[in-house]
Amino acid sequence: MFSLNAANTIANNSNISYVSSSDSFVAPLLVYETARSMINNEVVEKRFNMSWRFEIEPDFDYLVRLHFCELFYDTPSQRVFKIYINNKTASENYDVFAKAGGMGRAYHEDYIDIVSRQTDTLWVQLGPDTLTGIQSTDALLNGLEIFKISRNGNLAHGPERIDGGVARVKRRSKTFFAAIGAGSISLVAISVASAALFVFVLRKKKMSSMKRDSPPGWHPLHLHDMTGSTINACTRKSPSIGNGSTSSNRTGRRFSLGEIRAATRHFDDSLVIGSGGFGNVYKGEIEDGNLVAIKRAHPLSKQGVAEFETEIEILSKLRHLHLVSMIGYCEEEDEMILVYEYMENGTLRGHLYGTNLPPLSWKQRVDACIGAARGLHYLHTRAEGGVIHRDVKTTNILLDEKFVAKIADFGLSKTGPALDHTHVSTAVKGSFGYLDPEYYRRQRLTQKSDVYSFGVVLFEVVCARPVINPELPKDQINLAEWAGRWQRQRSIEIIVDRRLAGDFSLESLKKFGEIAERCLCDEGKNRPSMGEVLWHLEYVQHLHEAYVRCPGEDSFVINELKLADLSFGLVEDEEPE
Repeated sequence: MFSLNAANTIANNSNISYVSSSDSFVAPLLVYETARSMINNEVVEKRFNMSWRFEIEPDFDYLVRLHFCELFYDTPSQRVFKIYINNKTASENYDVFAKAGGMGRAYHEDYIDIVSRQTDTLWVQLGPDTLTGIQSTDALLNGLEIFKISRNGNLAHGPERIDGGVARVKRRSKTFFAAIGAGSISLVAISVASAALFVFVLRKKKMSSMKRDSPPGWHPLHLHDMTGSTINACTRKSPSIGNGSTSSNRTGRRFSLGEIRAATRHFDDSLVIGSGGFGNVYKGEIEDGNLVAIKRAHPLSKQGVAEFETEIEILSKLRHLHLVSMIGYCEEEDEMILVYEYMENGTLRGHLYGTNLPPLSWKQRVDACIGAARGLHYLHTRAEGGVIHRDVKTTNILLDEKFVAKIADFGLSKTGPALDHTHVSTAVKGSFGYLDPEYYRRQRLTQKSDVYSFGVVLFEVVCARPVINPELPKDQINLAEWAGRWQRQRSIEIIVDRRLAGDFSLESLKKFGEIAERCLCDEGKNRPSMGEVLWHLEYVQHLHEAYVRCPGEDSFVINELKLADLSFGLVEDEEPE
């Protein structure tokens, strides 16, 4: 913030609700419970503004998303102001109360600059509108996001020109954080990488049309004939799409089938990097040599229509470091194709067994589990009821070039239960060996169903074997049952992947096994939340790091370990050794 003295922090956490249900996927209510408002509007000079300044990379366009919720005034025309973005007027006579239709109503507004940018600074300013005649010198802002947008799908730094030629391309990006309201830093992150999802709005044809119809400057963004603002969004009809279903608030580039065929060399079998119930996944190359993963439904099959739509809807609304990003989709000539960021190191399972990929170290395995847990925790807490993945398994946990784990495949995902419900009643779907037995018996889906599946993943990471192997003796066929028995005997080190010998702390392994055991409780009410699982996995990480610093000296953390176990309800009360 350019001048902290220009604004106060205000807060109100009572009776806040969303203007539109789609807003619940954009930001949690916590973002709207705090705001910045202009300070001492009896004294402030009439032309003084609240100002934020951000460093950006030139030669890109930027989308600015402003989050609003009136927390103080209960009538319109009490707070009317102007919005300026880089010294251009984005909105005049802006009245949050009037826009939202009341106090405590949360929504967002998107703005995009249709003029090519040549600066490394972006200013966002809110201040009094002196032309309205209203005696208001106040302004308000609850949250802010800035999206970096590329016309060609490339978000790297622009080419640096030397002597008229392109010398090199700097591969760097920036992530900014802003705290518009107190205590909201992590929730109002200024996201950069995920802005690739908006690339289609800047295609050449759209740009030329916008330039003809609009004067230069910042304007509300329109996607598929729907405004970027969510005000009255629920009253607009979603456009029909090719397969007869409808899309609502879709975000992502719409690829032509010709572009997809070019990227995959006409679906060359040598480019297949995976397959599943939906179809094959191809390694593809789009403009400027950018690699992508292209998932193609079985040709002429209509069985995956629901999964196709769900995947697009979920990934259009969610973005997180530990969720695989969707770049776009294609639906021409009965084809259903999804385009994702390319994950260089494939699936977590591929590094555990069944391939020639190098095995992961204990640290890498723990880090991967932490990343996946963060992604699932984000899903479960993203909005009211959250999102239940419903197909958590090691083939749906992918690793990027730095072995950062990301959750993938949202075709079976379901919105979680509302606050006044405990579960979602739905037909049983998922993968055999990972299914929550309570969900299987009662057809009641909860977030704890994902927790159960994640517990199976944890044992799979330790043992590096399939979750179901009918070739083994009867008591070893099911991994969850077999590993669970060893864990209850506190002897999990006997069945650990032999390739990990000497690479792990015994205390960290024990703690890891206890978390998995707790996740696999038969009744969901006895399982931890994903937030608790994440906390304890991070504790496992600390135990291992302590072991690495002082090999063979695990015992110094034993008392702390017992204390943590007791707080989690994993072991009986006993005297520390």
